[in-house]
Amino acid sequence: MTLMQSEEKAPAKLAKVPQHVAIIMDGNGRWAKQRGLPRTEGHRHGVENLRRVLRACVQEGVKVLTIYAFSTENWARPRYEVDALMRLLEVFLGRELDELDKEGVQIRHIGETSGVPPRLQKKINDATTRTRHNDSLILNVAFNYGGRKEIVEAVKHIIREGIPADNVTEELISRYMYTGDLPDPDLIIRTSGELRVSNFLIWQGSYSEYYVTPTLWPDFDQNEFHKALETYVLRKRRFGMTDEQLEAEQK
Repeated sequence: MTLMQSEEKAPAKLAKVPQHVAIIMDGNGRWAKQRGLPRTEGHRHGVENLRRVLRACVQEGVKVLTIYAFSTENWARPRYEVDALMRLLEVFLGRELDELDKEGVQIRHIGETSGVPPRLQKKINDATTRTRHNDSLILNVAFNYGGRKEIVEAVKHIIREGIPADNVTEELISRYMYTGDLPDPDLIIRTSGELRVSNFLIWQGSYSEYYVTPTLWPDFDQNEFHKALETYVLRKRRFGMTDEQLEAEQK
């Protein structure tokens, strides 16, 4: 069975889906604790679950998926856990790259490479280079990523290019973000029930719809993903407009 195939029956496809979905994949540690397992096992099962969500994105018609895999704050975790997270991404890329490439998934890395082991840096670079022309789904892996850091780096880039202050606009800053050529996320999902942004896409997510579920990430399956999309479809995205303005724009 390939990465994008499943024995599970896919939910009925929605008429409208978000173009860009982002996920804060939270709850691996709690999932492991509930089962008397080490935290590293929770992370391993979390990586395995990514297969199901990638499959769901393709089946539902989502075009961009951004996952929060490792934050700049995660370096403060115990060394054994950090090392395990590094190994898991390396294993995932080594094991799944052929299939992801075959299925037309374009892998992108958003975040810093400083501090990441050289061997993993090479695997990330190899994966992004090999899949750069694929177009069935863009997978942004936010690894060693922080939202505030991203904004700082964007501003530094603008300054280095000598762009006058009067020419700096929201649109310009957006172009200098890691996701500058992509639409902002329509929907940001957070698993495990936590009500925090956690320094994730704080520029791009300013008008995103949020969906928070108590389901822990390793249990967030295809049906849970579909439920999140259903909730999104029922919402009215206002962007600061009144009901009357929104109705007029939708006509």
